[in-house]
Amino acid sequence: MESRAILHPQAGLVRSPRRPRRRRRVLAAALLLALGAAPALARVRIEVTPGSLADSIHVAAAEAKARKLDVQVVEFTDWTTPNLALANGDLDVNYFQHQAFLDNAVAETGFPLRSVALGIVPNIGLYSERHASLAALPDGATVAVANDPVNQGRGLALLESAGLINLTNGAGTRATLDDVVANPKQLRFVEIAGPQLVRAVSDVDLAQGYPAHFVNAGRADFAGQALIYSGIGDRAYAIRFVTRADRADDPEIAQFVAIYQTSPAVRARIDASFAHNPSLYALPWLPEAAPSQSSTR
Repeated sequence: MESRAILHPQAGLVRSPRRPRRRRRVLAAALLLALGAAPALARVRIEVTPGSLADSIHVAAAEAKARKLDVQVVEFTDWTTPNLALANGDLDVNYFQHQAFLDNAVAETGFPLRSVALGIVPNIGLYSERHASLAALPDGATVAVANDPVNQGRGLALLESAGLINLTNGAGTRATLDDVVANPKQLRFVEIAGPQLVRAVSDVDLAQGYPAHFVNAGRADFAGQALIYSGIGDRAYAIRFVTRADRADDPEIAQFVAIYQTSPAVRARIDASFAHNPSLYALPWLPEAAPSQSSTR
């Protein structure tokens, strides 16, 4: 009689019917699984940038493991590699960018990326170690802004709100330094990578900054001392969970997002990352989240 191979449905291994001991072991393993033996953990690989985002994601990852979801957290210190790694399939999801940044990245690269859920809205501010108010800013002051087009636009819009510059009509948060049409104080602008702005504040008169970055650098008090803050209820600047388009409906990613958004431990970690100062961030997925107004001194 001709021997037929049997394909094991889980391990993908070819077994011969002439080896009954192995067959018995396979049947025993299948029986254990049917009786409720724990399956292998599902896996999700997520990228974050260090600081408040990474801290909150690590807390959510710990809770996910208890629910049989193994979340592998990868940290990058730049804002270019994460989308490249996601598009290449090295990651399943990233969590570091708002929608405007994502839209710009997709337009420039053509990567098939999609936002699938909202995360926190971090405030931005204009910070100074040299001057106690915007009015004290001297003519010719040096101002550091983000060097990527989207975050630079957000910083310039805040400078316009502060009355320090005027931008081209309609430029809004897409503005670049080329859109500065009035600069009465003759401010000198320095473009710096967003994650490095926290270090630049001591070298300039005024710097665009992110409160959580200062908290992460051990300067929680300074995080609450910006000369002006943006409003933090704008969903356009909520950090997004981003996947490839073909993974947008992935149930494991959705499960992890749900853990992140509902976990009291995650919310406590977010609050600590923002120095327990609720004016520095918002949780836009909550129905009670409301816009905040800019404040100036």
